[in-house]
Amino acid sequence: MEQRGEERTLRSEKVQIERKTFFLDLKENERGRFLRITEDVGGRRDRIIMPATGMEDFARALDDLIIFEQEELGPRGS
Repeated sequence: MEQRGEERTLRSEKVQIERKTFFLDLKENERGRFLRITEDVGGRRDRIIMPATGMEDFARALDDLIIFEQEELGPRGS
């Protein structure tokens, strides 16, 4: 586990999608655990941070959107 200042990284995942790279870092500091999602496009980075307590709701909403896109919208161009 990496430790940097007051926060430490518990686990990291990296996802490459087209020209974008996403870093998902589960971290912890004195205030608790949180998820930092970083989008990197050609060196430009944007980040969002959410408390770990919201991860299940976030995953559920993402699952709902994936199902909708696949089942309701169908393949692109149809």
